[in-house]
Amino acid sequence: MENLLHNGILVILAFQNWGEWLLGPMKLFRFLGTEDFYILAIPVLYWSIDSALALRVGVIMLLSSSVNTIFKFAFQAPRPYWVTTDVKALSAESSFGVPSGHAQNAISIWGMVGSYFRNKWAWAVAIFFILGISLSRLYLAVHFPHDTVLGLLIGFFLLWAVNRAWNPVAAWTQKQSLGKQIFSALAGSLTLIFVSAFVAWIFRDWTMPTAWLQNAARAGGEAPHPFSLSGIISSAGTLFGLFAGLAWIDQYGGFKASGSSKERFLRYLVGLVGLIIIYIGLKVVFPSGENFIAFLFRYLRYSLLGFWVSGGAPFIFLKLNLTDSSK
Repeated sequence: MENLLHNGILVILAFQNWGEWLLGPMKLFRFLGTEDFYILAIPVLYWSIDSALALRVGVIMLLSSSVNTIFKFAFQAPRPYWVTTDVKALSAESSFGVPSGHAQNAISIWGMVGSYFRNKWAWAVAIFFILGISLSRLYLAVHFPHDTVLGLLIGFFLLWAVNRAWNPVAAWTQKQSLGKQIFSALAGSLTLIFVSAFVAWIFRDWTMPTAWLQNAARAGGEAPHPFSLSGIISSAGTLFGLFAGLAWIDQYGGFKASGSSKERFLRYLVGLVGLIIIYIGLKVVFPSGENFIAFLFRYLRYSLLGFWVSGGAPFIFLKLNLTDSSK
C-alpha cells in the first residue's frame, strides 16, 4: 500500500509540474462534476431539451453518487494531500478518496450520453469530458491514480447495468399502480441510505490518523468528515423524489420537452424559480447538522427537489400551456 501511495504521489507531482496554466481548466473540469453544476444542468436538459436523456442522466448520476459513498465508507482511503505536504492541495474534499466520485460519475453520466446518441461525435465529446474530469482530480491532488481508475471501473459497470436494466424496469413500472411505484421508489431510496449507514456503523471505531488531519488542516479548505451521511441522504432523497414525480405526472399524461424555443426558455425560467425556493430557500429554513432531525429534513428537501424537476414543474408547465403532455 505504501508503494502504491508513493508512486501515486510521483504521478501527481509530474502533473502539477506541467505548470499553473492548467489550474483554470482543471478547476472548470472539477466544477463540471459538482452538485451545483448538475442541479443547474439536469433541469434545463429535462425541461427544455430532451426529457428522456435527462431522466437517464439524472438516475445514473444519483445511483453513482450513492454507490460511491458506500465504497468510500468501506475503503476508508486517504486523499493525496492528507498523506503528504509534497503535493499542492489545489482543491479540498471532506470525504474519503477511494474511489473517485468525479471519475465514477463522469464515465456514468457522459457514457450515458454517448450510449444514448450512439454516434461518434457524441462519444468523442463523452470521452473528452471523462478524461478531462478524471485527470483534473490528479492535478488538483485530491485523488491518487488508483482512486481514479477504480472510479472509472465502477462507473463503467454501473453504466452497463443501468442500460441493461432500463427497458425491463420501465416496462415493469408501467404496469404498477401509482402507489406501488412511489412505494418502490421510497424502498429503493431508503435501502441505499441503510446500506451506507450500516457500512459506516461497521467501521464506527475507525479513527483518522493524526497526520492526515494535520496535513488536511495545513492545506486549508473543508475539514475531513469522511463518514458523513449527508451526501447519501441528498442523492437517495433526490432519486426518490425524481421517481415519485415521474409516476405522479404520468397520471396527467406525462411530460416531454417539446415546443418552441420561447416555450422551452419560459419553462426553464418558471422551473428555476421553484428550484431556487426548494434548494436554497428551504436550506435556510430547515435545520442542518449531522443528527437524525437534520437528516430527516435534508431527505425531505432533496425529495422535493427531485419531485419538482420531474413532476411539480411539468405540472405547472401544463397548466400554463407551456407544453403538451407526452401522451
